[in-house]
Amino acid sequence: MRFNIVICAVVAVVFKMTNVVCESYNSSWFVFHNCRLKAISRDKVVFNMNGTVLHPVNNVQAHLKIYKRENGFKPWLIDSKIDACRFMRGKYNPVAKIVYSLFQPFTNINHTCPFVGPQVIEGLYPKPELLLLPFPTGQYMLAIRWLFDKKLQFDTNVSFLFVEDLLKQKW
Repeated sequence: MRFNIVICAVVAVVFKMTNVVCESYNSSWFVFHNCRLKAISRDKVVFNMNGTVLHPVNNVQAHLKIYKRENGFKPWLIDSKIDACRFMRGKYNPVAKIVYSLFQPFTNINHTCPFVGPQVIEGLYPKPELLLLPFPTGQYMLAIRWLFDKKLQFDTNVSFLFVEDLLKQKW
């Protein structure tokens, strides 16, 4: 007697942006012209950002934090500070590598310092296969504070939904 059992699991992943907030604190250094989400379809939302660095900057730090929504946004596991100029020369920070890999194909921010002129992200949509970290289902916010010469210049906060449905099985 021989039994053949076939189990097929389908993993359904929803990974989409739900809100974006960009705020410049010093419009003499950095100006946002556009910072918004655009719904392309029910499952696809793209992020477009256009800003200008008005003066050459050779000292850029980024402070990345991920918050999870639990009765308001609460700090989650990831809190990392990087030297953006050093990072663009050699990808040394694993958290920043993951974040950068998500938006790198959609941007002109792909060179070392000095940063000056238009900084553009066009048509960014998150791809779950690039995430590389196990995220539990939930709502999150990636908050990045940008500092030029150790002075806060602007914030970019992107909220996103991540749902992984492992229960869909086909027998």
